[in-house]
Amino acid sequence: MELVVDNKVLEFVADFKKPEEGSEVRKQAMAALNGMDFPTTRIEEWKYTRVAKYVKRKYKQVQATANVENYKIADLNAHQLVFVNGYYDESLSTILEDDAVEIQNIDTLDEAYYSDLVDGTEENVFSLINKAYQTGGVSIQIKKNKKANHPIHLLHIVNGEEVIANARHFVHAENGSKAEIVATFHSENSENSFSNIVFEGHVETNASLTINKMQTEAKNMLHISNELFVQDESSNFLINTITTGSLLTRNGLNVIVEGENCHTEMNGAYLGTEKQHLDNHTLIDQLYSNCTSSESYQGVMDGKSVGVFNGKVIVRQDAQKIEAYQSNRNILLSKKASVNSKPELEIYADDVRCSHGSTIGELDPEAIYYLRSRGISEESAKQLLVAGFIGGVLDKVENEALRANIDDLFLKDFGWKF
Repeated sequence: MELVVDNKVLEFVADFKKPEEGSEVRKQAMAALNGMDFPTTRIEEWKYTRVAKYVKRKYKQVQATANVENYKIADLNAHQLVFVNGYYDESLSTILEDDAVEIQNIDTLDEAYYSDLVDGTEENVFSLINKAYQTGGVSIQIKKNKKANHPIHLLHIVNGEEVIANARHFVHAENGSKAEIVATFHSENSENSFSNIVFEGHVETNASLTINKMQTEAKNMLHISNELFVQDESSNFLINTITTGSLLTRNGLNVIVEGENCHTEMNGAYLGTEKQHLDNHTLIDQLYSNCTSSESYQGVMDGKSVGVFNGKVIVRQDAQKIEAYQSNRNILLSKKASVNSKPELEIYADDVRCSHGSTIGELDPEAIYYLRSRGISEESAKQLLVAGFIGGVLDKVENEALRANIDDLFLKDFGWKF
């Protein structure tokens, strides 16, 4: 927690709409903001990411509409929940018949259960702003020993200038359940807007939860997401994050493993152009023995873009026989692009198999020469090498309809074929 120097945070939220009746979560978040300040680069967690110029702006919370047809995923056949500027739009949403899934307003989430689940975890100023002033979100329950019949698509659109979208979601995968969540983020006319997201969940014993995230907003807005998931014994959690949009993106992903025989997997592909700043911060906290985790983040940076990766795995003293793999690889397509990479292992147990690694480099000129000698143009040769580089991460997206949508995105935005 950062001590307040002045009232920058309170000034930032001064014009936000205060709900007439606040939950305990809202009240506690509002109270905590009194003692908070925005992070600076003097704080280790934010060493490579400056937010000062963004938090000096005045944002507004406004309801709007959008043409959702532009953002639907063909053949996905999913529950579609649409949030425009952080507000749930029932008229644009579709909930299918599915006896394994119950979807309700986030304000219906059991506060005693939630408080017990997140007890002891730390909050940053942006997640507190979200919880204090969220305007919409859902609580998703995947029922015990059931598999969701359809994916659940959380479709977010920011429409308008100087808008802040505070959407908050929670997914509860009960014992033995299985589900897939797709979260996509888009924007229209979004100059100087801010998408501030909180997404949390609980994966109970023997449950399996997959989340596929696509961030494709325009390069004129700020996107900060804070994600926290708790795993119980013998559970599986997989999240794939594909980032190509926004001027500045900060993804904070924390997973707390509170049971034995769990598997945790995080994969990310981030592609920066122009002056984009793409920051991925991850944490896997292993509290129990006999668990495995795999983490693979790969970046391709062009123009004057900056990539940041800070991944930490903590193995507690009583968590023996842990296998943890962490990798961050990056390619720079421009002399002016850069990456700050900091993989970390913090191990207090003595019977573990953990490894981490990081690479930053350019495309192999000999490989480009070889492809050109076979009649392939230089541009096509580079495209093939990039496709091979991040293709392994994209292949982790097993949903065929979503993967086709991702391939179309890369073809449209970068001219790359997979």
